[in-house]
Amino acid sequence: MTTRDLEVFAAVAEHGSMTAAARALRVSQSSVSQAVADIEREYGVLLFDRCAHSLHLTPTGETLLAYAQKTLFLVREIDGFLRSGTRRSELRVGASVTAGSCVLSPILQRLQAQLPGLEARVVVSNTHEIVDLLLKSRLDVGLVEGHVDHPSLAVRPAMEDELAMFCPPGHPFFGRPSIRPEELSGQPMILREEGSGTRAHLEEALRSLGVACRPSWVCNNTEAILDAVRHGFGISILSRRMLREDLDAGRLWACQVEGLELRRSFSLVQHRNKCPFDALTRFRQVCLDWGREESRAGEA
Repeated sequence: MTTRDLEVFAAVAEHGSMTAAARALRVSQSSVSQAVADIEREYGVLLFDRCAHSLHLTPTGETLLAYAQKTLFLVREIDGFLRSGTRRSELRVGASVTAGSCVLSPILQRLQAQLPGLEARVVVSNTHEIVDLLLKSRLDVGLVEGHVDHPSLAVRPAMEDELAMFCPPGHPFFGRPSIRPEELSGQPMILREEGSGTRAHLEEALRSLGVACRPSWVCNNTEAILDAVRHGFGISILSRRMLREDLDAGRLWACQVEGLELRRSFSLVQHRNKCPFDALTRFRQVCLDWGREESRAGEA
């Protein structure tokens, strides 16, 4: 069994069919089928239950998938290490949209002051996408606001963040310090896309109060959300960090929702099998220091 066989098997498990795996790997379906059949024949095991037009992992297949994911991660790590010439002067950072918009740039600026010549490669996307890239060893570390629960990933809270519900001038909520949860019913909501940590946090918080969240607009860009609310198309909930200029200028108003807990953390996320190197270790420390400094400033 080769590393390529494991890659093909993992792709079939991920996509749920030979055809989809072949398309993702850009190879023929017959070569995908052959690779899976070769593993099953060599070891006398069954990796998938074939049910009509779908494939389901057997218990043996589930165990092999866990081994395959670890092995493929380490192979990609070794490849990246050797291709970098062993210098590790590059740091690949992923950030979810709020973290990437509000705190990542000054954090990287501080890091580069410590490590002149460091090249930071950054991906800003939703939490779901950042997690996927970390699992595939395409990123070294992530700073995300969404909940992450994956056995292969280590998660550590780095800094606090607070969400706020906001509306434009002329809205019935404008000027009110707080509203009752039931008043949100029927309100047009402008929210982030599925996979966003901000949206997941909001939906979970509203569910706990028995409030259904039915977005009228879905945007993967926070500036688009702000613009839509400014123009009166609805209300939204974002990090207060994103709202400071609009709140100070009176273009928007933020109010509390009674009983709604809108505090959360930005968390550092990396693969448990990730080998530490200087830039990665320092990035983590800068993030933690930044969080402590913000916390002390908030208490002052």
